[in-house]
Amino acid sequence: MEEKISGVVIGGNKFGRRLGFPTANIAVDPSWPMKDGVYAAQAVVEGVQYDGMAYLGHKPSVGGDGKRVLEINLFDFEGDLYGKTIEIRLLEFMRGEETMTSFDALRAWLAEDRRIITEYFKTR
Repeated sequence: MEEKISGVVIGGNKFGRRLGFPTANIAVDPSWPMKDGVYAAQAVVEGVQYDGMAYLGHKPSVGGDGKRVLEINLFDFEGDLYGKTIEIRLLEFMRGEETMTSFDALRAWLAEDRRIITEYFKTR
């Protein structure tokens, strides 16, 4: 299962950054047939490929505005991506969308997602 999508990085609510997992966000068509949830993913930024974890969905844990978004936390990347076009490849569906009861719970889930996805890339 591999699905590619390209888009311009848009501003988000910066919850990922506050939780220690900054993300690059792109808008997606609500009818895109991919399941909402967390994916092992890669992104190409200015010709360089990065591993990461991506989330597709409506962000219920952080009071999403109802719009479907794709956001990716790139491993080993630092920099500003706003306004840049990136290509994201969703490689493996890891888990469905969950609603967390607190930011601490969300941070713990993200840490576990990153651990699992890092292991996925080691065996790929």
